[in-house]
Amino acid sequence: MVKSVLSKAEIKLTEVDLIAYGRGPGSFTGIRICTSITQGLALGQSLPVIGISTLATMAQAAIGNGAKQVLAAIDARMGEVYWGQYISVDGLATLVNEEVVSAPEAIVLSLNEADMITACGTGFDAYPQLLALAGGLTVCELAKYPDAKFMAVLARKGHALGLSTSVDELKPVYLRDTVTWKKLPGK
Repeated sequence: MVKSVLSKAEIKLTEVDLIAYGRGPGSFTGIRICTSITQGLALGQSLPVIGISTLATMAQAAIGNGAKQVLAAIDARMGEVYWGQYISVDGLATLVNEEVVSAPEAIVLSLNEADMITACGTGFDAYPQLLALAGGLTVCELAKYPDAKFMAVLARKGHALGLSTSVDELKPVYLRDTVTWKKLPGK
């Protein structure tokens, strides 16, 4: 897949200056696969890396489609959502407060509820009641999933600000660091 992407871009891995990766939040397996591939490519070429939030990437897609305020939410399973609130600052998704994992009913908006708030992510499919927040959110279907072209926008800006690191400092973000499973009776 990497070879195919590089071929479509008409470049070689030796011409790449930085690797941006989806640092999470999201599924544990997906984040581990992403960070492992990033580690392998970056180590092999001695490239710096920059982790970009999955939520921020979706918010950037919504902002790229005209949104000014965004609530991004991903279904975290187990009755919870990963969520973050973003505003557009010079056309870039800028986090308000912090990214959180919580029950959907625990979401508290810090955005200006008098202005339109755009919703993006799978959390709104799993918990459609979230669309009633602030008197009603507008859904951006084009920002339901993270898209690499919007991650690239955030990566360029982050790299320019000195936020890239060596591969040794690569940090996945799970938000849910511990998970306990209830045993079923008789198991």
